[in-house]
Amino acid sequence: MAAAGSAPEARPDGREPLLGSAGVTADEEEEEESRDVVESQEHYKSRWRSIWIMYLTMFLSSVGFSIVIMSVWPYLQKIDPTADASFLGWIIASYSIGQMVASPLFGLWSNHRPRREPLVISTAISVAANCLYAYVHVPHGHNKYYMLTARALVGFGAGNVAVVRSYIAGATSLTERTSAMANTSACQAVGFILGPVFQTCFTLIGEEGVTWKFLCLQLNMYTTPVLFGALLGVINIILIFAIFREHRVDDMGRQYKSINSDGEGSDVLDQNTEGSIDHVAVVALNVLFFVILFVFAVFETIATPLTMDMYSWTRKEAVFYNGIILSVIGIESVIVFMVVKTLSKKTGERAILHAGLLIVLVGFFILLPWGKKLPNIQWQEIKNNSTPRTAPSEMLAPFWSLPELQLPSNHTAEPVGCPVTQSWCLNTPMIYLAQYISSDVLIGLGYPVCNVMSYTLYSKVLGPKPQGVYMGWLTASGSGARILGPVFVSQIYTHLGPRWAFSLICGVVVASLLLLEIVYKRLIAFSVRYGRMQEENC
Repeated sequence: MAAAGSAPEARPDGREPLLGSAGVTADEEEEEESRDVVESQEHYKSRWRSIWIMYLTMFLSSVGFSIVIMSVWPYLQKIDPTADASFLGWIIASYSIGQMVASPLFGLWSNHRPRREPLVISTAISVAANCLYAYVHVPHGHNKYYMLTARALVGFGAGNVAVVRSYIAGATSLTERTSAMANTSACQAVGFILGPVFQTCFTLIGEEGVTWKFLCLQLNMYTTPVLFGALLGVINIILIFAIFREHRVDDMGRQYKSINSDGEGSDVLDQNTEGSIDHVAVVALNVLFFVILFVFAVFETIATPLTMDMYSWTRKEAVFYNGIILSVIGIESVIVFMVVKTLSKKTGERAILHAGLLIVLVGFFILLPWGKKLPNIQWQEIKNNSTPRTAPSEMLAPFWSLPELQLPSNHTAEPVGCPVTQSWCLNTPMIYLAQYISSDVLIGLGYPVCNVMSYTLYSKVLGPKPQGVYMGWLTASGSGARILGPVFVSQIYTHLGPRWAFSLICGVVVASLLLLEIVYKRLIAFSVRYGRMQEENC
């Protein structure tokens, strides 16, 4: 498999050997040369430079989501006292809603026009939205709606993930694609994980920070991260104009005779694109990808409230310590992506996906409460012999809209511990810190494996046909998972506790493993399905 940063040995005439054609006979090589499909060294370097720009775009898209995820609530409280906790759910979900709407649209756009257009427009939208987020404190009213708009637009700009994935799928051969998709997923996962790390670093600026009155701009721990993201977005746009070029090759690495400058629809496809896509496999992979993103969204969302409930951490401690944990998981993920690229050559993508789901299952199983020690109850001086009960009507409300228990007037410190409003706190054993960290390590191992393998299999099943719209739907399914994940946590964790929440997650992962077993033999590359390539060469 060709790696992103290494070129095959050049021929004396300066032309690169056919990508993915190792082991072909002299007659086959002569035939291919006569068809003028051999890739030049200049074309090869240009193609991989463009792919590296797509890696950067994917990373920035992920950072845009996660860089403020742990500071949205305190910033919202600061800029708009009228905002209640229920509005926080809409702000968090607005990013994924925007991305879910935009992904198929940008994917369709990229199928018929040069991909530079949707890439530049989407990135510019994200830059403008980040700047808007930094100024949401300026208006004298309705600040929470400005924040909601800003986050929705950041998500809309992140719809370019579909364009990135479709470009990489079309610009790589089957032998290159696992490596390229691993690198792409690595950039995406590291972006999701490093976003909170950046936020943790910017907390050193403090809540007040520095105010530039002539710009009406406050540089503090809430606004500096998004302005940093906007700066990276501007750099990304410059690189797209300066370096990015349209390239397209078929499953065997042969470039099409004209570089796609007018959109994918203008290319004349050869016989290798003939045949129908296996839509059963496509739907199954969409479902599996939904489950993978769903469980990781639950994991990300539950980290802060779970640690505050179980270990009596304050808000600041929860943000700081979870940021450290996520940074370690980020390093773990990078190592996993490097290993996966090599391991997939020996075992295949399907087996690795199966193993990744099993690891995620074990990770959530470990999170189930097993001991006898109960967590510290928040505000223990409140004496009440009755056990709080959750009314049926309250089950319909998310956890951020539950009525808050008020401290006596002589209390000024932040209350810590498991809130008494959550009735399960009084009878559910605590999750020990060793359990939590072990689960973090396992989920941090299984998630990147599942992510890259699902994307790789999906692109191979689709084959050499334009993938913009299909990648748009896959991205939309992942966005839907990020919307439903927090909702799931708000309903189950708050009212029934971690035992129910993580048991149901385990059930969902088991169901996905059964689905994978059912469609296992259908998850093969398009060219393999029609006998144009051998499976071991993919």
